[in-house]
Amino acid sequence: MARQKKWYVVWTGRKPGIYNSWSECEKQVKGFPNASFRSFTSEEDAKKAFQGKLTSKKATQHIGPEDSYIEDSISVDVGSRGNPGFVEYKGVDTKTGSIIFSHPGVEMGTNNMGEFLAIVHALSYLKQKNSNKPVYSDSATAIKWVRDKKANSSLKRTKETEEIWNLVERAEDWLKNNKWDNPLLKWDTKRWGEIKADYGRKG
Repeated sequence: MARQKKWYVVWTGRKPGIYNSWSECEKQVKGFPNASFRSFTSEEDAKKAFQGKLTSKKATQHIGPEDSYIEDSISVDVGSRGNPGFVEYKGVDTKTGSIIFSHPGVEMGTNNMGEFLAIVHALSYLKQKNSNKPVYSDSATAIKWVRDKKANSSLKRTKETEEIWNLVERAEDWLKNNKWDNPLLKWDTKRWGEIKADYGRKG
């Protein structure tokens, strides 16, 4: 009986990606600290899992240790005053907290629009670096918008909101005209505390 074909997803290893043989997967994870990987019986499931789109617990439980997150990643978050209101965002190295990029902000926007822009900024940055690092956001809504390549915001377009809408449209165009394989992962605030890019303005 022929052995069933498998695809191997490496989330954390020497070179994250999808591999079609154990020997190639092993090269990426053997001896690598806190390596995170899993096998799948279909290439489609492997692709979905790598991008964080496979939602069943069985498929995603090996993205990282249950009580941990992938340190070799970018975390993004928004700082705001009012919602809608002033919005700024930044992306940081999840392991060190050091700022990788930041946007000084716009006077009128929503948290989800800011989160959307931050994720797209991270994807653009990582594409320039030819990196498959994951991107963490604590906004499930913004993650969905990025996957849909459309920010489905109810914020009315006015003279006051024109700046944020212009930025959002540029981000949507980037998503439609570029390919990326980085996993988009939801930050688990309950288990891990505030996301590493948090501005510390809650409460």
